[in-house]
Amino acid sequence: MIDGIVKERELLAEARSRATYIIDTSQILPRQLKEQLTKIFVEGAGFDNLILTVMSFGFKFGLPADSDLVFDVRFIPNPFYVSEMKTMTGADKPVIDYVMEKEESIEFLEKANSLLEFLIPNYIKEGKNQLVISVGCTGGRHRSVTLADAICASLREKGHMVNIIHRDINKGV
Repeated sequence: MIDGIVKERELLAEARSRATYIIDTSQILPRQLKEQLTKIFVEGAGFDNLILTVMSFGFKFGLPADSDLVFDVRFIPNPFYVSEMKTMTGADKPVIDYVMEKEESIEFLEKANSLLEFLIPNYIKEGKNQLVISVGCTGGRHRSVTLADAICASLREKGHMVNIIHRDINKGV
């Protein structure tokens, strides 16, 4: 299989060198490809070719191997220890409210978004085409899910194409 990919790249090298746009589709859904093509050819928006993935995870299950940036949110009070929220996830409203009412969460999001606002254009300038932003808490079910969703929403509001993955949301229930 690898030989076929290498051969295909050799055959397409000349076409690639003349291309105005190169979109790596290996990490995106068909819907996201359509969004990117619409931005470029219908809306006339700029093309940055940076695929962003925001991933929540649990430290007790190990760091995601392909992370470029890792944020540890275990400093935020844990909803796991609130009995009625123990079996919920960070996608459930009571957990979202609990996490987002903490000053630490609000400040973390402001600082993380500010850092990403600085980093993303610089990664694009350097030719990076993929960025995996991982947000971890102890089990990957509560705090990391809420905050990964919030980071994802903020990036989408700024016009970025973003994948969201909750790697460990169903583990350890």
